[in-house]
Amino acid sequence: MKYKIKSIILLLLSATQIVKAQTGYEIKSPDKELSVSVFLKDKQIFYTINRKNVPVLANSALGIIREDADFAKNLSMLSVSKNELVKDNYTLKNGKRLNNQYLANKRVLHLQNASSKKMDIIFQVSNDGIAFRYYFPDADTQLKKITEEKTAFHFFESTKAWMQPMSVAKTGWESTNPSYEEHYQKEISVGTPAPTEAGWVYPALFNYKDTWLLVTEVGLDGSYCATRLKQNSPEGNYQIGFPDAREAFTNQNVNPESILPWYTPWRVIAVGSLKKITESTLGTDLAAPAKADINPHLFQLGKASWSWIMLKDNSIIYDIQKKYIDFAADMKWEYCLIDVDWDTKIGYEKMQQLTDYAKSKNVGLLLWYNSAGDWNTVKYTPKNKLTTHENRLKEFALLQKMGIKGIKVDFFGGDGQSMIRYYLELFEDAAKFGLNVNCHGATLPRGWQRTYPNLVTMESIKGMEFITFDQNNANEEPLHVTTIPFTRNIFDPMDFTPMNLSKIPNIKRKTTHAFELALPVIFQSGVQHLAESPDGMATVPGYVKSFLQTFPSSWEDTKLIDGYPGKFIVMARKAGSKWYIAGINGEAGTKTVTFDMAEYKGKKASLITDGDEPLSFTRVEMTPNADLKINMKAFGGFVIVIE
Repeated sequence: MKYKIKSIILLLLSATQIVKAQTGYEIKSPDKELSVSVFLKDKQIFYTINRKNVPVLANSALGIIREDADFAKNLSMLSVSKNELVKDNYTLKNGKRLNNQYLANKRVLHLQNASSKKMDIIFQVSNDGIAFRYYFPDADTQLKKITEEKTAFHFFESTKAWMQPMSVAKTGWESTNPSYEEHYQKEISVGTPAPTEAGWVYPALFNYKDTWLLVTEVGLDGSYCATRLKQNSPEGNYQIGFPDAREAFTNQNVNPESILPWYTPWRVIAVGSLKKITESTLGTDLAAPAKADINPHLFQLGKASWSWIMLKDNSIIYDIQKKYIDFAADMKWEYCLIDVDWDTKIGYEKMQQLTDYAKSKNVGLLLWYNSAGDWNTVKYTPKNKLTTHENRLKEFALLQKMGIKGIKVDFFGGDGQSMIRYYLELFEDAAKFGLNVNCHGATLPRGWQRTYPNLVTMESIKGMEFITFDQNNANEEPLHVTTIPFTRNIFDPMDFTPMNLSKIPNIKRKTTHAFELALPVIFQSGVQHLAESPDGMATVPGYVKSFLQTFPSSWEDTKLIDGYPGKFIVMARKAGSKWYIAGINGEAGTKTVTFDMAEYKGKKASLITDGDEPLSFTRVEMTPNADLKINMKAFGGFVIVIE
């Protein structure tokens, strides 16, 4: 017996010595193409990424600093779990793919700091990327506060980047920043400082040799702030940064705080070819599943008419909104959005009449709200109706009784933890009353549309409204909108409010009609608020109107056919038995694209593209059977429907 006990002790000591002696731990993707190495160096922890045995991310730091404990230095490895295969299957109507499968290898590193406090790092490596998060396993009811996250992404010197600057808190119109509404800087050298100390937003796209990498975060559940990348990245080393101290909900906290145990959000790096990361669903694979108490069948995706985008504030009157309800009905669109100051210019009583009228036309109404609070000085109303749970329940009950289908909430105040909690409480309360939610002047959704099925879309982009404000934005549109399918819209729904086919008051549009027609296919949004007006729609050919009456609100599959950020994109999306292929050219010269149509052999296809005359359409019926060559005009585009 003594001999057996002694043998067990020796085995345990031997295992402990192996853990202490081993400096690196590897996690590979199921297909073995990607691998992550995690290692301790001078009692600090780092990771690297290889693709096809070639390094694509250099030594990058890990670690967390809490007020009560430092988990960035003087670390020791207690143990490392064995590889575990993680599987998940889920459906998501509000995304690039209806049926989604996630498969990854998982390993957990169990660490402790110099004071014997514990922290785990959980790595999951799938065929399309790497994800990791921190976990504090101890139980403690005393509030813990994180002051800094040391997580970094260290890119090699020759890497190029497509990144959107973060705007500084309390700047911009009526102090409404940050709202994720800047143009992406395109193909810049890594290490280029952000224009301001606010840093860079997610997603951030990088290209190193033949590998593309996209950095974002997923899994914000209210126990953490939203983060960004810091302004300075010496030698291409980007560190996670926390929000400005002013990005809070009514003077509450900004930086992360929680009792223990405590999971942080996932840090996500999609890795592969441009096609692989564009088709990836990592941004929702790692999000929390749909809330069990939210019935997804209560919330309908769709298209919406919207007067404000072209006609602005003066259009929010009864007669014009009735005209736009008729417009939605004629177009077979599900919704009409009624924007700012409806409560004073139309009023609740007359809004009830509009709601009843819209219902008779099979159109649902969506109503605008000011997020309110002390974080902006916007005067638009309704205001101060959503900032407390009690007020929300009262207002949402009234909207439900009226028959309103959803709300658009505007002008949020940043990324602090308290503001993130406000978003989530808003989604949950709205869901109880069958209201879908659209947020403008807002943060990046970060996979929330999976967790909250009533979250149909969020703006978080310099969208069509900016094109209507300023000619410079109109001039930038072709480059901008050929960048964001690879960045902002890659995982999350985006309310760009696209598609003007006629004219924009006081603006000379840079893009062609077919370019604009392609945008609702290329952009993914649970509700597409379309920018065209009834008068503008009356000028387009019947086949264009028919296309816009029948194009889908959700997709079963998505494929990138070809493209390059800021230059062009050709994307295919499937709905039912039909495929929709759309392309846009962001450059000033004609671009020829050729793609294989063999899989559609024997089917009927209809091509809508730019006509010979300026700002005109042409249609061609075809039977695909081989390679198809399409010449896109400068700043032009096309749409193909295959059935």
